[in-house]
Amino acid sequence: MQFGIMTVSDITEDPTTGRTPSEAERIQATLTIARHAEEVGLDVFALGEHHNPPFWSSSPTTTLAYIAAQTERLILTTSTTLITTNDPVKIAEDFAMLQHVSGGRTDLMLGRGNTGPVYPWFGKDIRQGLPLTIENYDLLHRLWREDVVDWEGKFRTSLQGFTATPRPLDGVPPFVWHGSIRTPEIAEQAAYYGNGFFANNIFWPKEHYQRLITLYRERFAHYGHGTPEQAIVGLGGQVFMRADSQDAVREFRPYFDNAPVYGHGPAMEDFTEMTPLTVGSPQQVIDRYAAMRDTFGDYQRQLFLLDHAGLPLKTVLEQLDILGGEVVPVLRRELAKNRPAEVPDAPTHANLVRKTYGAAAPRQATPGANRGDNLTAGSPYQDAPAPAGAAFGLTGGVR
Repeated sequence: MQFGIMTVSDITEDPTTGRTPSEAERIQATLTIARHAEEVGLDVFALGEHHNPPFWSSSPTTTLAYIAAQTERLILTTSTTLITTNDPVKIAEDFAMLQHVSGGRTDLMLGRGNTGPVYPWFGKDIRQGLPLTIENYDLLHRLWREDVVDWEGKFRTSLQGFTATPRPLDGVPPFVWHGSIRTPEIAEQAAYYGNGFFANNIFWPKEHYQRLITLYRERFAHYGHGTPEQAIVGLGGQVFMRADSQDAVREFRPYFDNAPVYGHGPAMEDFTEMTPLTVGSPQQVIDRYAAMRDTFGDYQRQLFLLDHAGLPLKTVLEQLDILGGEVVPVLRRELAKNRPAEVPDAPTHANLVRKTYGAAAPRQATPGANRGDNLTAGSPYQDAPAPAGAAFGLTGGVR
């Protein structure tokens, strides 16, 4: 199991003080939070993507690369990368680069997002959201696995003889999670490719996500990737903790009541009953999240939302201390008990390399003397043979 935190990068007024941090202040606070996540023993830091106020994270890979330079173990990912409005070519190149600079501590979560106006801002039609998702990921998948890509689709310029650079680290693409809160087609897409499915179950009752995850597991097996129990599942969650549960409820209530995400809706008690939001003692959080596998089966990644709704940095760091010091160690033990041997570990670059190459050395992509014209020069890499029947035979750089 991997445990971590995710941030949506909101900049929200603190309802107890009436103060709203600046963008610069909130960005620096997030960097501090990411570093502290590693210090308290968490495995993953996930950053959302937004292109409108009151959010700041318009360029997640830039931020994650900076965090990579200041951490040693933390897996850096997104929650989510917009597969609909980003160019798949740029996603392929940005995340391959992040793989390299982080030493493989990179994966990504793809999703359609929940901000409708982002589509026209990037020249897309929201009515084409699902077709964009399907087509764009098909191209991204190929760009990471084929040195030279010829491709034609409906939504972007065709590609002829195109190579995305750099190639994925060790010849192994970043692991992909497909994130969804409501759409069965995304569960189907994750299953088709044998990728992970992340159910960000922070808004709706567990029965809704149980249906999505069950569908994903069944279709994962249908496509021949393994048994339903071997499918790769991640879950979202939300917590606020104090030693005394009444203190937690009293302190968090004004933040809940005023949060743009879920404020001005159901009462906090109703919301915590219907969703995984848990406001109380560390033991209450342990009990709630240790029981998740009773509903969803054994899974691989649990992310928590902590730094939202205007909570000050000091409070978020205190929450991290509780999460890393009191909650996650117990959850690791509880969720490891009676875990079947066939349930796969959470994906890491190291275990993906082992799965791909076994004991053999992984690929180290080395360009040849290429003019940048793959139409006539064959593959630009020394370790790649020319395509079967290539008119020009093997290129001079092939080994």
